[in-house]
Amino acid sequence: MVHSAYDRVEVVSDSPSKIEAIESYGSKLLLACTDGSLRIYAPESSNSSSPYLLEKNIVGFTKKPLISMEVLESRELLLSLSESIAFHRLPTFETIAVITKAKGANVFSWDHRRGFLCFARQKRVCIFRHDGGRGFVEVKEFGVPDVVKSMCWCGENICLGIRREYVILNSSNGTLSEVFTSGRLAPPLVIPLPSGELLLGKENIGVFVDQNGKLLTEGRICWSEPPLEVVIQKPYAIALLPRFVEIRSLRDPYPLIQTIVLRNVHHLCESNNSVILALDNSVHALIPVSLGAQIVQLTASGNFEEALSLCKLLPPEDSSLRVAKEESIHIRYAHYLFENGSYEDAMEHFLDSQVDITYVLSLYPSIILPKTTVVHESEKLDIYGDASNHSRGSLGMSDDMEPLSTSHTSEPDENASLISKKVSHNMLMALIKYLHKRRYSFIEKATAEGTEEVVLDAVGDNFTSYNRFKKTNKGRGPVSSGAREMASILDTALLQALLFTGQSSLVLELLRGLNYCDLKICEEILRKGNHYVVLLELFKYNSLHREALELLHKLVEESKSKQSEITHRFKPEDIVEYLKPLCGTDPILVLEFSMLVLESCPSQTIDLFLSGNIPADMVNSYLKQHSPNMQAKYLELMLAMNENAISGNLQNEMVNIYLSEVLDWYADLSAQQKWDEKAYSQTRKKLLSALESISGYNPEALLKRLPSDALYEERAILLGKMNQHELALSLYVHKLHVPELALSYCDRVYESMHQPSGKYGSNIYLTLMQIYLNPMKTTASFEKRITNLLSLQNTTTPKVGSLTSVKTKAVRGTKKIAAIEGAEETKISLSSTDSSRSDGDGDGDADEFSEGGSTIMLDEVLDLLSCRWDRINGAQALKLLPRETKLQDLHSFLGPLLRKSSEMYRNCSVVKSLRQSENLQVRDELYSQRKAVVKITGDSMCSLCRKKIGTSVFAVYPNGATLVHFVCFRDSQNMKAVAKGSQLRKRL
Repeated sequence: MVHSAYDRVEVVSDSPSKIEAIESYGSKLLLACTDGSLRIYAPESSNSSSPYLLEKNIVGFTKKPLISMEVLESRELLLSLSESIAFHRLPTFETIAVITKAKGANVFSWDHRRGFLCFARQKRVCIFRHDGGRGFVEVKEFGVPDVVKSMCWCGENICLGIRREYVILNSSNGTLSEVFTSGRLAPPLVIPLPSGELLLGKENIGVFVDQNGKLLTEGRICWSEPPLEVVIQKPYAIALLPRFVEIRSLRDPYPLIQTIVLRNVHHLCESNNSVILALDNSVHALIPVSLGAQIVQLTASGNFEEALSLCKLLPPEDSSLRVAKEESIHIRYAHYLFENGSYEDAMEHFLDSQVDITYVLSLYPSIILPKTTVVHESEKLDIYGDASNHSRGSLGMSDDMEPLSTSHTSEPDENASLISKKVSHNMLMALIKYLHKRRYSFIEKATAEGTEEVVLDAVGDNFTSYNRFKKTNKGRGPVSSGAREMASILDTALLQALLFTGQSSLVLELLRGLNYCDLKICEEILRKGNHYVVLLELFKYNSLHREALELLHKLVEESKSKQSEITHRFKPEDIVEYLKPLCGTDPILVLEFSMLVLESCPSQTIDLFLSGNIPADMVNSYLKQHSPNMQAKYLELMLAMNENAISGNLQNEMVNIYLSEVLDWYADLSAQQKWDEKAYSQTRKKLLSALESISGYNPEALLKRLPSDALYEERAILLGKMNQHELALSLYVHKLHVPELALSYCDRVYESMHQPSGKYGSNIYLTLMQIYLNPMKTTASFEKRITNLLSLQNTTTPKVGSLTSVKTKAVRGTKKIAAIEGAEETKISLSSTDSSRSDGDGDGDADEFSEGGSTIMLDEVLDLLSCRWDRINGAQALKLLPRETKLQDLHSFLGPLLRKSSEMYRNCSVVKSLRQSENLQVRDELYSQRKAVVKITGDSMCSLCRKKIGTSVFAVYPNGATLVHFVCFRDSQNMKAVAKGSQLRKRL
């Protein structure tokens, strides 16, 4: 026996006749005896355990002994089965109806909901309906295969026990459907359940089925022996066995609760608050023990599951008592499971008990918790005495239990060490699941608490009693008040448990979301365990970016060493990735730590500056101060990634940096007398590329820095930027002696400045021809002209930016600049090789760059004409050529030029002919339209005045069908003109 659920009390003793049937009516007992009498007993007092006294004896109630009877409380009727079925009014027991057709019936069943009666007689099943008065109306009658031994309503159907099987009878059409067999040892037994389902007996097993006979998944009740009768009184099932009464729980797995040894029990009957047992001449009552007493018994015996199930049956008015008992049982059950190694089940019961998490965490001495100022309810618990003593004493755990990730002291018995590790791991895994389940509510409360503080601060509400602390740094220092303190305890413990079980990925996931981990404790644990990746995430969440970056830089440096003990290798790119989110909030910090990795991964760092939208001027000035050797690298990478992102000032600074390096390089080579104009260092190549590709720098300032006798290519590019094309081409031809560069220069100018009516696009090649044809310029005169140019630029306020602006300002300002700008046209006119020049009378002697006896570069001129014939004005080019130039040398120039001219002439002739043809076609169409014939008859009407045309002068509209008098047409035109004039006046 597990515990005492019922107390047995004898309520009726020494009945004069044998008891055949028993039923309860309110607090009274109805005993049907073998002599046909009905004896009514009532309790002596209100105490349920007091003996019953005979209140009334109805002699001759039935002629034959009653087989069974049932009180229909909803209709105040007593239904009895003897030689027939009779209905008696309560409480007078007057017989009001007898169903004569039920003579010989052996079993019946009453449907309380609908007022239907079914009974079995021989091999027939009859259904009657109570009409609400004294009569019954027959509804159906069905035939069955054999005599019915037990029956019960189940919804709209009837479950029958026939022979050794159960069947479901459809009360509408009488169809039978088999359920299963009842076995050989015991007759079929059909017991209705309060839920509307059925309990069917199969030998010593009770099987649960639904109203259609389908098996349910609730399990099976296994009795000690096949029961004779079963009474359901929640939460128990009481079965009458041949030798005793057995009580089992209705909760799976239906354990045995109590056994009552009492022989010669014939019938069971459920009363209002007890179960009645009928013997031959006495009646015993099973009085339920109070639920509170049962719960105490079950808890003391360690049957916690059953105790919890009984707690749910406590009445609603005892809700506070029920909650207290359930919490107490859950805690004791959790400790019991924890001691026996069922850690996950123990945590489930700790969860159900709503005990404070600090109470549970006291079972884990290896978990370090932050100090708290809040008094928790767990300190008031007294389940086994002091919770901390119990957790460290009775559980047999040592205070120095190390986490799984650290090294353990070697034990003599390796198996014992492995078992200890496994137990510790299982304990921590159960704790993790427990903390996860409780975490959501804690975080929600802590967040709401923080939001409330922010709102109060925003509205200026000053509560002196509202004690809270401000978090200066997220996670640093104590968090404010209860909810966030508990959230801090939970998250700190969860982080440690995850680390100890080797779940670093889950730790990272925890730290990347909203959390309240204690910074000091977690930092110490993570440093001790070398969990640097997690530590970085902890710093990042708490906005300790400087500490995180310093640690990350240290780890990067240590990762470079092969002797480093760091398992995870860190790279400079990790610092760049960390800095990316900080560009918008702390650009100074980004610049400071980006200097550490700029040389090792420049592309990624520059991309960091660009993607983070850090102002380029700020980056440039920081580099200039802290890392000048990377300034040019930054600017050129930035320019390569996004040309528009770098301003003109930065472009100018980049070019100046390149030029400074080139000038230093030039000075070194000049000192060693190794300078070669055609020598190119890497920096000089960058300088030339920058001078050509970008336009944000100041060419005048750069031109001043160039030496007078070197770096002619750079000088030529700068002069080209200042639109001094003649000087630039002179450098390419007479200083560098590279005609290919001069030709490329002309191509760039032509393609960038070519306009159909412009002079530069067509004259730049003529300028080059003039340079080829003029004598070689002397170095002194060339330098003189450059010096004059620079001095003129200094005296002029605006920059020489474009041809149009310079010309406009030259008219307003200095005429010398205009003379320089128009130098190309002047030189063309001055050097035009006409008949007078060929005779030695030209203006070539007046040129300040002329040098007598110099040989002209005619071959280069002929090459230029042959390869760029389509871009040169042929007439002007021929004027520039010397008179002695042979015609056959101009074949490659004149040939395609003449072909193109003749082709253009032919094309223009074709176009002219086509236009003439089109004109003729239009005129022919006009003539055909004018040949239209209009027939005037006597019935022709004017479309305006609606009178006949007759012999009057008429007009025809262009559609050829509308006829009007000419006078009407003229008047209508005059009216339109007048109307238009009035509208115009109105507008004016």
